[in-house]
Amino acid sequence: MRAELLARRRALPGEALVAAAARVTAAVADLVRASAPRLVCGYVPMAGEPGGADLPDVLRDALTEEAELLLPVLRPDNDLDWAAYAGMFVPARRGLREPPGERLGRSAIATADLIVTPAVAVDRRGLRLGRGGGSYDRALARVPGGVPIVALLHDGEVVDQVPDAAHDQRVTGVITPAGGLAWL
Repeated sequence: MRAELLARRRALPGEALVAAAARVTAAVADLVRASAPRLVCGYVPMAGEPGGADLPDVLRDALTEEAELLLPVLRPDNDLDWAAYAGMFVPARRGLREPPGERLGRSAIATADLIVTPAVAVDRRGLRLGRGGGSYDRALARVPGGVPIVALLHDGEVVDQVPDAAHDQRVTGVITPAGGLAWL
């Protein structure tokens, strides 16, 4: 399932990706403005991922002046650390881009009021299928109950069921280009 969905993403034409990113980022910006979180943990999309390259700036711009956006920093053990986003990136392992600031620790995600997470698919139960490294499952396990966790997806990536394992973490909502925000 993962390989098939990632192949579909790679096959999306550039103009479709741009249009989808615009709709997804508009919906996530509306969510951030409406919920007025003090701290958001987001992510830096890889090529073809929903939200597009501008997602961190869209998230930051939707926040109030006193709020903060944390972005992930991949640790050598593939767990996630977090750093505040101030508009800059440095190149990192696996072709990723990360904020260059102070590392705040793995538990920084536990203090967020809203989590915006990547996913390859999400099923109707809220189970999230990632890229297979387990980084986000470990990080999301640290999020206290009641904190909204929203996955950004392309159309067709909300499915009836994803393969699941004991360590898989659930999300509470999804944003797709055609459907906007849907709570699960």
